Amino acid sequence: MNYILFDGTVRSQLLPFTFTRPVADLRAGILTIREKWEKYLNTTTSTITEDYLSEKWPMVEMEENVMINASFLPSAELVEQIMGLQPGEAIFHEEDVVAFHAYEEQEVNFADCSSIEMEGKAITIEHPWDIFLKNGEAIAADFDLLTRDRKSEALSATNNVIAPENIFLEKGAKVECATLNASTGPIYIAADAEIMEGSMIRGPFSIGEESTLKMGTRIYGPTTVGPYCKVGGEVTNSVIFAYSNKSHDGYLGNSVIGEWCNLGADTNTSNLKNDYSDVRLWNYASERFSPTGLQFCGLMMGDHSKCAINTMFNTGTVVGVSANIFGAGFPRNFIPSFSWGGSGGTTTYKTVKAFEVAEKVMSRRKVEFSEEEKAILEHVFEETKKWRKD
Repeated sequence: MNYILFDGTVRSQLLPFTFTRPVADLRAGILTIREKWEKYLNTTTSTITEDYLSEKWPMVEMEENVMINASFLPSAELVEQIMGLQPGEAIFHEEDVVAFHAYEEQEVNFADCSSIEMEGKAITIEHPWDIFLKNGEAIAADFDLLTRDRKSEALSATNNVIAPENIFLEKGAKVECATLNASTGPIYIAADAEIMEGSMIRGPFSIGEESTLKMGTRIYGPTTVGPYCKVGGEVTNSVIFAYSNKSHDGYLGNSVIGEWCNLGADTNTSNLKNDYSDVRLWNYASERFSPTGLQFCGLMMGDHSKCAINTMFNTGTVVGVSANIFGAGFPRNFIPSFSWGGSGGTTTYKTVKAFEVAEKVMSRRKVEFSEEEKAILEHVFEETKKWRKD
């Protein structure tokens, strides 16, 4: 069977992270949503997404296709139900379509399908804050998926360990003189990752391949550090996608950081308002600040954005794609994509300069800044110009 993951109706609610990727390629837990589905289904998937993203993430059609709503995270029960779909059948959770078996129209069109109610519990990613809010459940599910019937590499005796049965090290992982408390949730350390001396980790926590926790890092779960990242200081209930750095002291709490981001030394995020009221967050779809229902919510930062040393972010700040933030004081709590500046105001960060930086940053990790990537960022630049003020 051919499986295709589609963005569904929540794509605009998940900006700025879906400016540069399909919903399926968001990271929640240890794995991206696509990686979860492919492991459960034991096959590759393709994507229905925005036209400007389709060259990098094309759709592969076959005679029969099962379409899966990428905002739903897989479970063994749901995957079994999807595998049992017959042509013309669709699985629904309340009013949302979860999956349907298409064999003629290769579009996200399920109006004529017979309806089946989804069995079991649904974990969905529908808003940016869901990525950190549901990260504990996602880490636990991924931990079970990745470690079932496998044996962890041995932990060094130099470490202080609580609940070692909930800790898994992949081959090449290095952990010395650290404190690991997995009594509150599992801890997963991917291949060739390193946790340096003096780090203190309270699960649930995962760190991706070839990522590093610097000396003395303090982690409160549920927190995910994706592949090829460097993290230091203090982090609470946050998700860092991949190839991003928060290498130095400073606080990051209840936040989501995209790819190719860099937080300068002593960058701090506020995750709680002084009056303890619920946080409102910029909503791209409504073009206004909308309630989250959360008391704790920090920074949402899109891909390729960066901030200078000593940057301070207000509670519930949204930073778009490829912004460069610097200067004293608190910048506004919505910073459009391709903005250059800070609390004193911003100008447009020209694509010529932004692309020069992206190419240098990516080449340091031996990743090409491709024409596909450039075309995506050019589209984002044009799409978001209405929010910039020069």
